[in-house]
Amino acid sequence: MWVRLPPSAPISMHDDEEILDLVNEKDEVIGQMKRSQVYDERLHNFRVVNAFIKNDRGQLWIPRRSKNKRSAPLCLDMSVGGHVTTGETYNTSFIREAQEEVRIDLTVIPFKFLGKFTPDKDGMYAFQQVYEISSNDEPDYNTDDFVEAFWMTPEEIMERLAQGDKAKSDLPKLVQKIYLSPMAG
Repeated sequence: MWVRLPPSAPISMHDDEEILDLVNEKDEVIGQMKRSQVYDERLHNFRVVNAFIKNDRGQLWIPRRSKNKRSAPLCLDMSVGGHVTTGETYNTSFIREAQEEVRIDLTVIPFKFLGKFTPDKDGMYAFQQVYEISSNDEPDYNTDDFVEAFWMTPEEIMERLAQGDKAKSDLPKLVQKIYLSPMAG
């Protein structure tokens, strides 16, 4: 089901030292911690959002992260991704991240929810909701986040990774589960 959010949906900006909600196995908030501490302690019980921009030809827009990223510099990434900060919902975080990273206004561009994935059940890095944005346009991406990008089919993404290109750890898992598994639709 495609969703269009009302123009009044809140968007908030956060500094580099975000406060993240820690969650239990049921994705219920059990505490908060600074983002840097979450990563220093190698925790996986926090929330993120990810999205793929998909065109009419079945290609996904896959960017390469900038070299100044703390984690996975110069690696291939999902089209949009980021942390759900304390007090945010997954949807609010997704709206903010889409605006910040690829300058897409989700009050105008339709998107759909693809699924929820967890570290325990799905082997993901964190608890996450994943979305798909339908667009044939090359995003006007934030050059602080990304340095280049490619339109590729899911099969081309997996081939590129098999040939040695580096990616964030969840990229191949999500592409496989969402677009290449027998249950993908």
